[in-house]
Amino acid sequence: MILTVNIGNTHITIAGYEHDALQFSGRLHSDTAATIDEYAMNLLNLLSLYRVEPERIEGGILGSVVPALTGRVLAALRMLSSARILTVGPGLKSGIKLRLDNPAQLGAELLCGAVAALAEGPGPLAVISADTAISIMAVNEKQELVGGVIMPGPQLSQAALVQKTAQLPQIDLSAPAAPSILGKNTAACLQNGFVLGTAGLLDGLAERFRAELGPDLKFYATGNLPRTIREACRTNILYRETLITDGLYRIWLKNKKG
Repeated sequence: MILTVNIGNTHITIAGYEHDALQFSGRLHSDTAATIDEYAMNLLNLLSLYRVEPERIEGGILGSVVPALTGRVLAALRMLSSARILTVGPGLKSGIKLRLDNPAQLGAELLCGAVAALAEGPGPLAVISADTAISIMAVNEKQELVGGVIMPGPQLSQAALVQKTAQLPQIDLSAPAAPSILGKNTAACLQNGFVLGTAGLLDGLAERFRAELGPDLKFYATGNLPRTIREACRTNILYRETLITDGLYRIWLKNKKG
């Protein structure tokens, strides 16, 4: 089994692949206070939950956007298995040219998402990765990653708004917006603002992306962008829950002999 690990600001996603097929996928909370031993125990418990013995791990690959956790999680993985664990970064082949000012700053999840999306079809395409932030990164028709945007995710924006105001309640972003844009109470106004507002923001950005990369640009999404927001978008968004872990596995395949 090949283990893929993606460390995000909110969650750590762990998945296992055998014979080019996903066998399991699970999540842990990203905790900068946790020790190596705690991560090792959490990983061992997760593997046990899915009935995976550490001895089955033949190799692995880790991508991270949280430098403070990268070393700890990598050390925890090495406590569980002696298999070779690759780390996404300079030196690994991805099959995508990075046309960026500083390629080393690119988040691993965006590169992995682009690799997996290109496996479904050629560019141009854009990958929407939603965690604490929403990042959108574009690949042109030459299969070159050419840039994108980063903005706060709706969950982060909602938490900040509620924290900084006296009378605004928490809302459930998984609930649909009201039938009318004209909310009749505070909760409905917030629901419309976050669901329809985020959808409108994504639609506006999609229009600008297409203006630069062409009308045939496809949009893929992964992460915790709520279904209600995706369905409220006028832009066709192809949601792939395992886009990043699939991309990690494909990068491992390109580098397994390296």
